[in-house]
Amino acid sequence: MDWDKLRVFHAVADAGSFTRAGDALHLSQSAVSRQVSALETSLDTPLFHRHARGLLLTEQGELLYRTVHEVFHMLAMAESQLSERQERPSGPLKVTTTVALGSTWLTPRIREFVELYPEIDVSLQLTDGELDLTMREADVALRMGAPRQPDLIQRQLLQVRAHVYGSREYLREFGYPQQPEDLDRHRLIVYGQAQPLPVSTINWLLEVGTQPGHQRRPVFTVNNLYGMLLAVQGGLGLANLPDYMMAPESDLVRVLPEISSPPTQCYFVYPEEMRHSKRIEVFREFLLGKVAETPF
Repeated sequence: MDWDKLRVFHAVADAGSFTRAGDALHLSQSAVSRQVSALETSLDTPLFHRHARGLLLTEQGELLYRTVHEVFHMLAMAESQLSERQERPSGPLKVTTTVALGSTWLTPRIREFVELYPEIDVSLQLTDGELDLTMREADVALRMGAPRQPDLIQRQLLQVRAHVYGSREYLREFGYPQQPEDLDRHRLIVYGQAQPLPVSTINWLLEVGTQPGHQRRPVFTVNNLYGMLLAVQGGLGLANLPDYMMAPESDLVRVLPEISSPPTQCYFVYPEEMRHSKRIEVFREFLLGKVAETPF
């Protein structure tokens, strides 16, 4: 089988249409269609059901896709291992973490790493869901909680605590809560339920200091912590925010400082097959150094 045709077939199966695959491959829709048709002819079997709304893999197409996907994954691993033989670590490093940790703590520090290792091409994907590291959706993950996927190496990176924060503008208008029960009279901003919760206890603010079975009603929900931070900065209300989000120049005020969320462990995670990667090794050591410097 022709590798170029297999590459095009793989892209079409991922995209679900000739047009989107062509955009990804920088080929015309007709060129992509011809390559797939030629592959089907050479195999003497249809690989896609063609519908007005897109393409669906046939049973034979599913079999070929799984095989090609595995081969491409193995080739990517071989390329990665070959690049590690160079004197300095180089090549792509795909990192994933939560929106909050990535945007407020990691991104401001990444410049130093890029300057230390210019041959490493860092890309960062922020999501409060979990990418599949074993399928190379990312090389490294910073995860809130121990990973559930098998064959992953994990190392504790930092312990995360969260406190209640509000803007000075809000507190001048609504006053400072003196005890948890006072939160009944305040506007609360919490994490929405539209996506998987990054931490199971993230909305503890709705229940702390309440009677059993009672829960406060929030004034606003948003499905990422960075959005909650912006809402607090805008004076909308109080929110439970991780301490790592508080930049030294932040003018937000910690209220009820004697209470905090249950601690959450953040783990540095990567696949077993990447154990000897120099890129991952230097990135891990860099992050451990940054954690040691940060007064959480």
